Amino acid sequence: MEQQEREVLDWQTFGTAARELAQAIADDGFRPDLVLSVARGGLLVAGALSYALDVKSIHMMNVLYYTGVDQRLDAPVILPPLPDLSELPSARVLIADDVADTGATLEVVRDFCAGRVAEVRCAVLYEKPQSTVACQYVWRRTERWITFPWSSLPPVTDPQAAVTG
Repeated sequence: MEQQEREVLDWQTFGTAARELAQAIADDGFRPDLVLSVARGGLLVAGALSYALDVKSIHMMNVLYYTGVDQRLDAPVILPPLPDLSELPSARVLIADDVADTGATLEVVRDFCAGRVAEVRCAVLYEKPQSTVACQYVWRRTERWITFPWSSLPPVTDPQAAVTG
């Protein structure tokens, strides 16, 4: 990957971004019954939105796609456990993630929800122009690689020790 300027989000700006994103959702009149987080990047976004929108029900889906900076699998893979949406046919769902890059992850999650709930909308901090999913709620659009505060530093544990230990 060629070196390019990065979009850097710090913790303070994340707080502002999440609040502004929530305000856009509220101003639009959308009142989700539950927030569905795309783990891992969407966990903090979903938590912040659920508090700002006063939505008590929050679920998550683990989707593996990115394996490194600009490195990904051929297609996103949903990892268990899957949320049980069978008792929520009339629910309005807000899918929350950090970024809509290719859109493939959001597409998999949106398709998972289709036919199981009444309405699905997507909210992200960042959307890139190549995303196949046009999110209803976007805080900022960018073409750059994004450095998020939760993933800007390496893990405090040695990943190899966890595998071999």
